[in-house]
Amino acid sequence: MWEFVSPTRGLMSLDEVVDDVLLQVNERPQDEFRIVVGTDSQAKVSRQSVTFVTALIVHHVGKGARYYIHREHQSHIYSLRQRMFTEASYSLSLGGILTDRLHALGADLSFEVHLDVGDKGATRQLIREIVAWITASGYEARIKPDSFGASKVADRYTRI
Repeated sequence: MWEFVSPTRGLMSLDEVVDDVLLQVNERPQDEFRIVVGTDSQAKVSRQSVTFVTALIVHHVGKGARYYIHREHQSHIYSLRQRMFTEASYSLSLGGILTDRLHALGADLSFEVHLDVGDKGATRQLIREIVAWITASGYEARIKPDSFGASKVADRYTRI
């Protein structure tokens, strides 16, 4: 189900992404890494569908990052609330899978979920609910303007 495209590595399976993340971390065990997961969506009215893009970013703190993109299309979702919760759900699903796999392989990395919601705009009314859901699931939640994983990286690929 989870297939990714990496600008650096090309088309990858989830297992290949996990291996690549571990390779990066194990090459520099003294360095700090953060795993960021963020999802954004774009409604395509003409096709009556929504494109969801989940970005997985391996942030090598102070030294750059590598990212992987997963894209899915769903039938049109009319409610902004439903889209925002679906975005969070994609991020939580991938975060849970990655946390389990990486911890099973001995990697202890900090995870963040970046949300495409912010204090300005129509999504401001959803912040408390969605952030509470993310933090109750054991992840650090970031909102705009600090949620580059969703609002910059994933957003860039929703329009393609």
